[in-house]
Amino acid sequence: MGLADPLDSASANGFIVTVDGIQIPKVNEVSGLKAEVDKIELKQQTSDGKYVVRQLIGRPKAGELTVTRGLTDSKTITDWLKQVAQGDVSGSRKTASVALLDYAGAPIKTYNFTNCWVRSVEVNSLKAGAAEQATEKFVICYDEVTVS
Repeated sequence: MGLADPLDSASANGFIVTVDGIQIPKVNEVSGLKAEVDKIELKQQTSDGKYVVRQLIGRPKAGELTVTRGLTDSKTITDWLKQVAQGDVSGSRKTASVALLDYAGAPIKTYNFTNCWVRSVEVNSLKAGAAEQATEKFVICYDEVTVS
């Protein structure tokens, strides 16, 4: 299902994050959703001596995305980081996806990431007397992204 009106745009607050098919709860923010390829710059001289620069399509690039969620007692992400730090390469690799939703909650675009592993986990600043949510921010590296 798409958006109801061709002049509409999706809102930035409708999304679902999953890792190995399990939805990550309490997600506040996702950044770094990007699919890109390398650029190859070809510089050459033509037979008449003219200097020409061409932009060629390179290979798909790996990347990373950042997820921020409300802090809970869940140790899923920190346990994942521990597994990575211990060198369990095959056990650390997972799949992830971020589905962007329309106003009715149906997916309109999904970013699918393969061979993911968590690179870092960070808790926001803790301040005595603060009236704000504690969050956990983690960075996921991936080898490949497809957009459907």
